[in-house]
Amino acid sequence: MSDFNPTHSQADIDYLLSPAAIRQRAKQLFDFALDGKTHFEIHLDKLDEVADFVKEVTLEAYPTLDLPLHSRWGHFQAGGIDRLAILKSKLEALPNHERARAKLDLVITSVLLDAGAGPDWAYRETDGDGNTISIGRSEGLAVASFYLFIEGAFSSDPNNPFQADAEGLKSLSLERLAQGFQVSDSNPLVGVEGRLQLLRSLGEAIELKPDYFGESCPRPGGLWDYLSQNSTLKSLDATVLLDAVLRGLGPIWPGRISLSGVPLGDVWMHSLLGDSNSIECLVPFHKLSQWLSYSMIEPIEEAGCSVTNVNGLTGLAEYRNGGLLIDKGFLTLRDPSLLDQRHSPKSELIIEWRALTLYSLELIAPKVRALLEKDENEFPLAKVLEGGTWRAGRKIAKELRDDGTPPIQLQSDGTVF
Repeated sequence: MSDFNPTHSQADIDYLLSPAAIRQRAKQLFDFALDGKTHFEIHLDKLDEVADFVKEVTLEAYPTLDLPLHSRWGHFQAGGIDRLAILKSKLEALPNHERARAKLDLVITSVLLDAGAGPDWAYRETDGDGNTISIGRSEGLAVASFYLFIEGAFSSDPNNPFQADAEGLKSLSLERLAQGFQVSDSNPLVGVEGRLQLLRSLGEAIELKPDYFGESCPRPGGLWDYLSQNSTLKSLDATVLLDAVLRGLGPIWPGRISLSGVPLGDVWMHSLLGDSNSIECLVPFHKLSQWLSYSMIEPIEEAGCSVTNVNGLTGLAEYRNGGLLIDKGFLTLRDPSLLDQRHSPKSELIIEWRALTLYSLELIAPKVRALLEKDENEFPLAKVLEGGTWRAGRKIAKELRDDGTPPIQLQSDGTVF
């Protein structure tokens, strides 16, 4: 978007890369929706019903409420196979700091490959009893990316396969990626080329930022050294983690908005907020970057650095959380015929849907906590998502539509949702 060059300052860039901007711009569109100015109507009388459904789904999945933060790590265990035990055995000989780098290499590449797979794709694997299991959607993508990593597909060094490095990512072929995802005419995956370009862009981006990712062998997991100050830091604010992800990995996103050479990533324009050549029209979401930040917490803490202020991050503006709100009637389209059309991520309808989802999660979370008799520290937003809204969105989608697709049809390039 080279023609977008509004008057701005460094403070504007910092703001658009912050959770505060995500919340505030989402609230602005939420208020416009309440005033009848968007594609959506909000039915606040449905809020308690949505919260109660999320509570029920949470207790069904986690009866003791002993649940992790919403992150990528649980997906690696899909189908009842303990793949993390496989990872542990591969990495156990490595020193602590190298295990941290390897786990960050794995989870960063896996999350970046996590955009919607489409309803017709699945990863097939043989379980311990010799049965073939089929794993679709986000969990299937996680499992496929796990084995790609374990097999050394992202490493340029055959002697060090359990890493993702700049050269390995830049030289990854479409054929190797498609093979790892078991793509075929009968098993089509949405956005394979987009995913490949994202990984290649990741390789290029980490090479350009040695202060974030290291000099001699740039790796996504080099963020461990940047964040931990070479293992001396014992506590890290989650918003600082997100900021490092956004600034370090910003250049990987294709065709997005930049200001003064700083790529903003998952940021879009909406005409209700301001003129199309102004900072005010921009709506940040940073969905994959926040999902990635949540997913980096576990390996960082395992390495001895606690992560604080997890509630400083926001909910995730994606189709499971947003689908829950539509499928439960909290959000309805003023023109129902739009449900029969496919929409681009940059369309104002999708931007509104994502913004309303984000702000609605801020309303749902305290109600779910009250129903579960938990406070914000015991049950941060990341647990509400995990228990939770994401799981509830998937459940009701499957109940209402055999293929479990979201209620609004998306045009995915493999890099947004």
